[in-house]
Amino acid sequence: MIAVIGHGDLGDTTLELVEAELRARLERPAEGAAALVRAGAGLPVVFGRAAREAGRKLTVLLPAQGVVPAALPEPDRRAAGELLVLAEQVRLLAFDPADRDACVSADELLVKESRTVFAVWDGSHSDGRDATAHLVAFARTRGIRVEIVWPEGCVRGRA
Repeated sequence: MIAVIGHGDLGDTTLELVEAELRARLERPAEGAAALVRAGAGLPVVFGRAAREAGRKLTVLLPAQGVVPAALPEPDRRAAGELLVLAEQVRLLAFDPADRDACVSADELLVKESRTVFAVWDGSHSDGRDATAHLVAFARTRGIRVEIVWPEGCVRGRA
C-alpha cells in the first residue's frame, strides 16, 4: 500500500502542485501497490484523484461508529463522496472524525498498513493541530519508506 499524510491547511494552488507531483510519483512502477487514504477534504481528495489517474486501486478509510459510517464534519462530506466514487474498496475504521487524537491514531494505522508513505510536508514540527511531523517520525521508526512531497511553490495556508 501507498498512503498519504500531510498538512490539512493547503490552499487550491498548493493542492494543484501537490496533485501533479503525486500523480507523477504514483505513475512509477511499484509492484502494483494500491493507494490508501483516510476520507477528508483537501489532500485526501487530490491523492485519490492522482491514484486513480495513475491506474492504482484506491482504498478509502471511513470513520465508523460500530458497524455504520460516522458523520463526517461538514467540510469533509463532499470530499468523502468523491472519494467513495473513486474507491475500489471502502473500509470502516472506528474513530471520531471530530477528535484530533482519534484522527492521528487513525493515520497511524494507515501508516502501519503501508509500505510507502507520501508525506506532503514542509518540514515543520507538529503542533496542537498538525501532526505531520509526528506521522513522518512514526513511519520512519517502523522502517516504512517516507517520500517527502513539497513541490516548488507550495505554501501553507488556505488563502
